[in-house]
Amino acid sequence: MSKAIKSIAVMYGSDSSEWEISCRSGEFTASRIDENRYDVYEIFARFGKWSLVAMRKSNSMRVPFPEGARPEIDKTDFSVSVLGEKIKFDFVYIMQHGAPGETGILQGYFEMLGIPFSSCSAFVTTVAFDKYSCKSYLRGVDYVKLAPDAFIRKGADVEAFAKDVAGRLGFPLFVKPTGGGSSFGITKVHSEAELPSAIRYAFSEGDTVIVEKGIECEHELTCAVYRNAEGIKALPIIEIVTDNDYFDYDAKYNGSSREICPAPVSEELTLEVQEISRKIYAHLGCSGLVRMDYIAAPDGIYFLEVNIIPGMTNASLVPKMVRAAGMDFTDFLTEVIENA
Repeated sequence: MSKAIKSIAVMYGSDSSEWEISCRSGEFTASRIDENRYDVYEIFARFGKWSLVAMRKSNSMRVPFPEGARPEIDKTDFSVSVLGEKIKFDFVYIMQHGAPGETGILQGYFEMLGIPFSSCSAFVTTVAFDKYSCKSYLRGVDYVKLAPDAFIRKGADVEAFAKDVAGRLGFPLFVKPTGGGSSFGITKVHSEAELPSAIRYAFSEGDTVIVEKGIECEHELTCAVYRNAEGIKALPIIEIVTDNDYFDYDAKYNGSSREICPAPVSEELTLEVQEISRKIYAHLGCSGLVRMDYIAAPDGIYFLEVNIIPGMTNASLVPKMVRAAGMDFTDFLTEVIENA
């Protein structure tokens, strides 16, 4: 980072089903940014209305603004006027899950204004957020496996597609919106009769859907990767053990899963997942902090997806990894900010 950073805008909320989760992630992140180094401004953004929720000057208390009296963000230069002072931000920590923070739109806006931010570039974000596009970028690599899949766009013949997919891929299948997270719109399907309705349900979250063959799972694993002054670093990996049929919304947010960190797997498997994650980070051209999800199967490691803006509440996966690494979370965020 060439310019010294003083004022940081933490953007949360979103235009997607994940907006409430995004608020929790953003509030937690803002509370952990180093209060001795930075002024922190919390911005709630949803459906075009961007407003200042709270501010915390360095070495000062957090000052919230009551709803209905929140200063609005000037989108012409991404600034805000508070108590007669116009504040232009040096850096943006994007904590929007879903659109527009994970689709590349928000990143494109900041790129045009020349304001540095915490996540991948607009182009990489767009590619990585779309599950089918991201897998397509990885189809030629030899260090990770990809589940057989099929793609459909809204408006296509769902019944004919379902019949073809059932014949080619077999069951079980996972039906997913190509964009989105937190398991919204995802269904595990066990028969051809269930498939058309699962596809239509996935279309409730977007215009494109990916259907993937279910992989025999020995371990469900996840690994976060970031860049610091020394290069690309991988955090300790987590194994996810769910009480449900798969790691769905209930398992993620309602306590129906265990997230074990460090993962109780062999050192060899741990190192392999970390190395694969660093390679994917470099191959896609990522920056900032991202998280990759995998299935360890009898025949190898299968890539599931990249999380460009991973969850960041106290109970989320990345903070658990940071704690397992013996790192202070505030110091970790400083590394991410200063090396984004």
